Amino acid sequence: MPEILQKKIPYDVSEHKKLPGMLPLAADGWLIEDEAYAAQLAERDRLLQDTPDKVFAEVGASAEAKQEVLDEILAQLRRRPSYCVKAGEVRRPDGIIVPLSGDPMRTAARLVQEDLCLHERRGDEHALTAAVMCFPASWTLYEKIGRPLSAVHRPVAEYDADVAKRVQRLFDGIKAGHPMWRFNVLEYVRPDLFQPRSETDPRSSDGDYGQGEYLRSEHQALVRLPRSGAVLFVIHTYLIKKST
Repeated sequence: MPEILQKKIPYDVSEHKKLPGMLPLAADGWLIEDEAYAAQLAERDRLLQDTPDKVFAEVGASAEAKQEVLDEILAQLRRRPSYCVKAGEVRRPDGIIVPLSGDPMRTAARLVQEDLCLHERRGDEHALTAAVMCFPASWTLYEKIGRPLSAVHRPVAEYDADVAKRVQRLFDGIKAGHPMWRFNVLEYVRPDLFQPRSETDPRSSDGDYGQGEYLRSEHQALVRLPRSGAVLFVIHTYLIKKST
């Protein structure tokens, strides 16, 4: 059985920067294939099949932006020899055939390791209008969907008014073809990829989060969609066992 954990994180986690802490990223660097692809995609398929209400949600998302998410991902995958993209289906690197039908966000999420969070401008802020979030790190999609950025990050201690303004300026200023990225670093007791947690549930209420033998890091990218102008927040999860 393929290993669901990676062997290493391909960047120095000791260089973790405070929010927003974004860096330039290669135009195609927001979709990553690594050695855990097959196992993580199998887990993603399982979650989408068995618990769709926990990993997919949308509130007021535009059909144009959702379709553009799939279109932009397919444009990248056509250039990768590990994929076979046809008119009505895609053969993934693990050999699974994914039909290009149904909700475009859910279809897109079945093709890549990344979780996909679509943000569209609503008034003064961008709001989370649609997401496929199979690997949450101590948050729940149903509590975030439809919220503006400032409310999505409300439980994050360092996300004060100043940081909120800087993040919104980043969402406003990011250019198509010039994605940005950052990463976080977390420790967990359990190696589960699906680790939801309610905002009302303190992280210190059990032993799963904070200190543990597993190190988790999210490679987080921001991508401007050129047609709709929406911003896609793309999360690639690395999970490794800490060296002893």
